[in-house]
Amino acid sequence: MSKFVILYNPKAGNGTGLQMAEQIPVKDGFERELIDVTKITDFEEVFSKLSGEDKLVLSGGDGTLNRFVNDTAKLNRPKGILFYASGTGNDFLNDIGRPEDGFVELDPYITHLPEVTINGKTCLFLNGIGFGIDGYCCEEGDRQREAGKKKINYTSIAILGLLFHFKPRNAKVTVDGVTKEFKKVWIAPTMNGRCYGGGMFPTPAQDRLKNDTVSVALMYGKGRLKTLMVFPSIFKGEHVKHTEMVEIMTGKEVTVTFDQPTALQIDGETVKNVTSYTVKAAE
Repeated sequence: MSKFVILYNPKAGNGTGLQMAEQIPVKDGFERELIDVTKITDFEEVFSKLSGEDKLVLSGGDGTLNRFVNDTAKLNRPKGILFYASGTGNDFLNDIGRPEDGFVELDPYITHLPEVTINGKTCLFLNGIGFGIDGYCCEEGDRQREAGKKKINYTSIAILGLLFHFKPRNAKVTVDGVTKEFKKVWIAPTMNGRCYGGGMFPTPAQDRLKNDTVSVALMYGKGRLKTLMVFPSIFKGEHVKHTEMVEIMTGKEVTVTFDQPTALQIDGETVKNVTSYTVKAAE
């Protein structure tokens, strides 16, 4: 019998990854096989055991997707890999839209991806690189999770950060060799897609299938109250109307440098104490 081989992340969905994988609908004539993706040490071996009729399904969130594409980037991945979202933020799915049956064929989305370099280390990413209060939110969310909190409210963290805790940085942003300087920068993400942070659209015109460019969004120059008033509009991508404090630039290579170390997130995964990153679009 042909198999639905489901690579699931048990930590996805606030620890409900296994239960969600067990509920993924399996088509008639297929047998379910569950594999904990966090325990795979040799993806090539997993791929080699697939028959021509088997279906490979990746189940998790944005972080699971990120780790999978990086772990398998240099391998001969099978065609037709499916993704079934079971994360908390699911920004990849928020961007492209959920198909009626829940399954996304990954091939068009993972073939050509941008790369980010931080402190000499380079990796691929699917959605975006968050720098500023978005990185702070991930850092604070991680801290709350480690303290035992089960449900993390990132919107609440962002509001408290805007009002009290996060100090905006000064930044230099270089896009395709042209450098601009910005004061009081609240966010400076570089995006492959439109969506990050559990439903925010910092770069609403960015097309992840265009592949050859990325977009960097700056929210800058204003104080806490004005920024807090405008910030909610990012959930609909309408912040771009505030040209006095929002600028979006698109190009093939982006470098962002802050004047103070700041937490950064890559597809939701936190990197602490970063002063600079460089993104190169897929060639």
